[in-house]
Amino acid sequence: MMNLNEIGQRLHVGQRNIKSALAATLCAVLYFIIGRNPTFACIGAIFGMGSDMENSRLNGGNRFFGTIIGGILGMLLFRLYICFYPQGGYSFLLLVLLFIGVVLLIVASQIFHWPGAVQPGGVVLCIILFNTPVETYVSYSVWRMIDTGVGVALSLLINWLLPRERLTRILEKAHLRKVDM
Repeated sequence: MMNLNEIGQRLHVGQRNIKSALAATLCAVLYFIIGRNPTFACIGAIFGMGSDMENSRLNGGNRFFGTIIGGILGMLLFRLYICFYPQGGYSFLLLVLLFIGVVLLIVASQIFHWPGAVQPGGVVLCIILFNTPVETYVSYSVWRMIDTGVGVALSLLINWLLPRERLTRILEKAHLRKVDM
């Protein structure tokens, strides 16, 4: 069992932590300004942040392309579902469509060379199939794609503007000013 001193030595606020928090906060500010809920943009920003630009592109790409693939599949499959059940609700058909959707999601992720897109795509697919009202499934899906894209783009921008070397200099200067005061 670790004591508090050992835990304190292992915990630290690193540069990725700061950039993730900054990207999510800027997303929230932007969305508050335009009067929209920032949840999915903030999630995209956090998922999209990597330790460097290459890692951010991979993480953000997984999230963004997964959301796109899952959103499109979800819309198509849910549309098929409401052809049979216009009022929505739960039926055995949803289970069949989920099975088909997950298989298609994995195949599409393989085709586009984004295997990491399966998990976020599966989340969006399940939300659309099981938790979206009939009246709003298209707008919900489209907004998830847009919001995720905004969050991922903001993470990429933050990582581009604040590469490790630049952020290290900024943090060192901030630390020296505190010491001088």
